[in-house]
Amino acid sequence: MSASASVIDIIMHHPWPFLAWMLPIFGALMMPVLGKINNKVRDYGAVVFAFSAVVASAMMIPYLFGHTPGDIKLITWMTLPNGTPLDFGVLVDPLSIIICNVVAFISFLIVVYSTSYMHGDEGLTRYWFLFLYFMGSMLLLVLADNLVMTMIGWEGVGICSYGLIGYYYRDPKDRWLGGPPPTEMYPPSHAGMKAFVVTGIGDVLILAAIFILYYFAGTFNYVELMQHSETWLAQMANIPGLIALFSILLLGGPIGKSAQFPLHEWLPEAMAGPTSVSALIHAATMVKAGVYLVARMSPIFYVGTWTLHLPEAQVYFIAIAIVGAFTCFLAATQALVAVELKKILAYSTVSQIGYMMLGLGLSGFTEGAYVPGLTAGICHLASHAMFKAALFLGAGSVIHAVHTIYTFNMGGLKKYMKWTYLLMGLATLSLSGVPPFSGFWSKDAVFLAALEAGTPLAYALLVVGVVSAAMTFAYSIRYISLTFRGEASEFIVDLDHHGHPPHESPNVMIWPIAILCGLFILTGLLGLVGVFNPSVNPEVFIEKQMHHMVEALLPHSVAEHMHVPHISDTTKMVGAGLSALALSVGGFLGYNFYWAKNWDS
Repeated sequence: MSASASVIDIIMHHPWPFLAWMLPIFGALMMPVLGKINNKVRDYGAVVFAFSAVVASAMMIPYLFGHTPGDIKLITWMTLPNGTPLDFGVLVDPLSIIICNVVAFISFLIVVYSTSYMHGDEGLTRYWFLFLYFMGSMLLLVLADNLVMTMIGWEGVGICSYGLIGYYYRDPKDRWLGGPPPTEMYPPSHAGMKAFVVTGIGDVLILAAIFILYYFAGTFNYVELMQHSETWLAQMANIPGLIALFSILLLGGPIGKSAQFPLHEWLPEAMAGPTSVSALIHAATMVKAGVYLVARMSPIFYVGTWTLHLPEAQVYFIAIAIVGAFTCFLAATQALVAVELKKILAYSTVSQIGYMMLGLGLSGFTEGAYVPGLTAGICHLASHAMFKAALFLGAGSVIHAVHTIYTFNMGGLKKYMKWTYLLMGLATLSLSGVPPFSGFWSKDAVFLAALEAGTPLAYALLVVGVVSAAMTFAYSIRYISLTFRGEASEFIVDLDHHGHPPHESPNVMIWPIAILCGLFILTGLLGLVGVFNPSVNPEVFIEKQMHHMVEALLPHSVAEHMHVPHISDTTKMVGAGLSALALSVGGFLGYNFYWAKNWDS
């Protein structure tokens, strides 16, 4: 059989993992062509190509129940210097399937929203090209079966983010961020370049780690790396300090891409792009890339820590847990004082990504904490994607109506934008971790992972997480109050006086937000029912999938000794109590400072 026939045969048998990322990229390339035909054809074409990725991703869901097909190698690119083939392939397992569906579906909703939000923009062909290429690159990153392909998607995401953040590259004054004067303001081109440079620092670090890994492992393939991890990690351990250095370098990329301290300040400034781009970056794509890679590589360090008993291997987990917890706290404090609506939400994203990193880091604190920690990180990733996309799209609706980015120029908008107020309010409750919304269960899972780890450091990081959760509720009440409640600002009164009062957004912008709200409400209710009937609990389902994935990837001698601990009712009650404490403190402060304004802020 010829090589071309073999490729066609593979694609015919397993088309969906390849079509999921190929179709958006092909769609991106078609945008200039469709734009020459007709603007409506181009816009509808973007919707169709995005939806095709949703269909292809959804068609992989049955693999979660059949536990196939795993690593699918399409073609050999080249032979590496050590004789190992470098294949072009996809890895279809629970981690990639879950994140792939999150990315595709939320990106599609943002595409639908964009058809109205970006209507009439003169650069819309460029927007659709970058958007779809961004989407395809993220899906390639998630589905790739080796680090080389992952890095191709990784850099594709980075380049597209540069173009989308700096979308208004001519730097019109009404698109500048920062301020208000005399506070420094900065143009979109500056924000795009800052994102490119800062994330590039992390990219250099991770490339160094990949070269070290190849020198010892001799392969870039994820399955091969994990199946032979005992051998090459033992060789790496012969050089004192190398595994710790490798861990830090490897984490550099995710820390940059996912905007964690100290490489986090690019993300709030990324608000210079269209709000739909902000939703894409924060909810569906770029910042989740780092979380995905930390989760994908974590089984290797599990083997190093608990099978080979190499203390240096645990540096991977400890470092990312500390960074995540500190970032979670730091960004929450910044969200409390920010005055731009989108920047408040941006700092919120940085903080919530910190929770995901904390959960993934806690997975390596004790042997039994691995699956609960991994599950917590992935659950919060999916939950955050839903409510944060809703919040950013809602913020876009507000800014679209009032033409200002500052919360002090808003106020009293609930009488003009009742649907946006309702939907953003629901998303805010989920962000704050209010039961029974999905945000409560996913954040509670992180707290339970810390309790399950049970080490002094885990408890210390748990305290940081609880304090950050209290601040989350406080700043959430703050931005909702400043935007929608109270008396209308002079700016809003002036708009009304001149015959341009704020108005509700069209249905094509409201419906995507409503669908997202429906999703996180449904997920939260399933979590509530799942307390009594675990068979319908989304968290229990993801935990089983993560356990199966790790068992399939790791050497049999390691996997057969892995177990998922039963979390006691007492531990669950403590976790729920900590969530209630955070909500009580944060709600009390937020209510008195911002909602009722009993205290001066």
